[in-house]
Amino acid sequence: MTSKTPQRNHPKGLPFLFFTEMWERFGYYLMLGIFVLYMIDVEKGGMGFPDANADDIFGTFIAFTYLTPFLGGFLADRKLGYIRSVYLGGALMGVGYIGLAVPGLAGFYTSIALIIIGNGFFKPSISTLLGNLYSEEPYKDKKDAGYNIFYMGINIGAFVCNIIAAFMRNKIGWHAAFITAGVGMFLGLIIFTIGLKHYRHVNVLKPAVAGDMGIGKVLSVVFLPAIAAGVLGWVIPGNLLGSDSTDAFIFATIPVIGFFISLLLRANKEDKRPIAALLAIFAVSVMFWAVFKQNGTALTRWAKFYTDRQVSESVEKPVAALFLAEEIPSAIGTVTRYDDQFRAEKDADGKVIKEEGKDIYFRNAAPESIPQDGRPVYLMNTELFQSVNPAWVIILTPVVVAFFALLRRKGKEPSTPSKIAIGLLISALSTLVMVAAVYIGGNGAIKVSPLWLIACYGVITVGELFLSPMGLSLVSKLSPPRITALMMGGFFLSTSIGNKLSGILASTWYSYENKAHFFLFNCVLLLASAAIGFVMLRWLNRIMREKGLK
Repeated sequence: MTSKTPQRNHPKGLPFLFFTEMWERFGYYLMLGIFVLYMIDVEKGGMGFPDANADDIFGTFIAFTYLTPFLGGFLADRKLGYIRSVYLGGALMGVGYIGLAVPGLAGFYTSIALIIIGNGFFKPSISTLLGNLYSEEPYKDKKDAGYNIFYMGINIGAFVCNIIAAFMRNKIGWHAAFITAGVGMFLGLIIFTIGLKHYRHVNVLKPAVAGDMGIGKVLSVVFLPAIAAGVLGWVIPGNLLGSDSTDAFIFATIPVIGFFISLLLRANKEDKRPIAALLAIFAVSVMFWAVFKQNGTALTRWAKFYTDRQVSESVEKPVAALFLAEEIPSAIGTVTRYDDQFRAEKDADGKVIKEEGKDIYFRNAAPESIPQDGRPVYLMNTELFQSVNPAWVIILTPVVVAFFALLRRKGKEPSTPSKIAIGLLISALSTLVMVAAVYIGGNGAIKVSPLWLIACYGVITVGELFLSPMGLSLVSKLSPPRITALMMGGFFLSTSIGNKLSGILASTWYSYENKAHFFLFNCVLLLASAAIGFVMLRWLNRIMREKGLK
């Protein structure tokens, strides 16, 4: 029996790639779930950064992690191959996660750089390997389903990691949580090694053809100019777009975007329309990621300060015993002073201001929930809410896959571009859930039920399942074979730009006195992108039919 023999209608390499990606995402989302909390923490060994700075660093970090797949994908296509790139990227990320446990700014920024570079090699390569497996008969018509299953692996890792993160940081500290992320990444590489025989045969380098840029030219006319432009954006006097890091990122993306446009302009007749379709999909996907990635910033802040996280008395002891809840004293004591927007106040020297009072959690807590005898209460860790979205993915993926399978049998399954446009529309509805939550809570006057966040994540997860795995599938379907990983890098470039915009949008949180207006603005952005997607559908579907695809 060879590796090409059907196993439950899917390639035998799928489970190994599934679990490799699961453990890689375990590490990445564990780190991401506590990243802002670690940066703004002023009481338990965190970095003590101002909130706005933390949002900016978060947005820049997640932006660059999805910008580097452009170069990593190109090198995987032409030089390294996908298997070597997975090993290289995974090792760099594992070291980077562990490095975050080292105190000090030097270790902090060095570790971030390693994670960014590592993700650039890992992410497009493992996605391309999966697509190559489904490019063989008899799996071709199951590619969308394969990516949906693969995507569920991502979210199993993202679900479990925040529970482990809460346990480790409550029981030991921040550094233990970051080390755990690194261990997860290396477990993923071990699983990848075990399954090598099932996908080694699709690790095929794509030779350049006439008109393609060579590696040297890409480095000289794209990569180096991107670095130079980024440095220029950082050092120019003043800030054009709010911060040095934002200016640097936007400047650095200009040569990369120019490169993808040049791919379109230089493409032969056969490749031009598929590349144009992909670039159009990349463009409309940006706004989805700009809103979705606020789960680590604006929605984390909502969970921390605006959501009732108090554990009921009947379960507080067993939960506390599992180290999944923080113990907060309800008695008056020395606490950090926060302003009316829940930002820690600092003096002229940057030191946190202390005062006598109760913990900030009780400022907008329901009076009946505050113990009158001064005993402590237990609050579910904020990062646990980061597991809600992946939990929904795990629950809903089988439903979505079955739904599309039913439509396929009836000959009514939407095309992949149609799924993406529908996903944008559904995602817009999730912001309206938060608008309702703002009004229910009197714009922060009283904490609201965690069910509001859970519902918001549930709605946007449906949109995500229509869009994100379908985007990966579409790249695999439409890309010219010799540049598949490079075009995967293009998909992640759109994610990158969206991620950076998410940080920019989140940093405006404090400029909205009525937080409902913040979420309504996000809604408008998604509705506009959905409208553009629907306008392009006829053109996109025609290109799909020309390629013999659905």
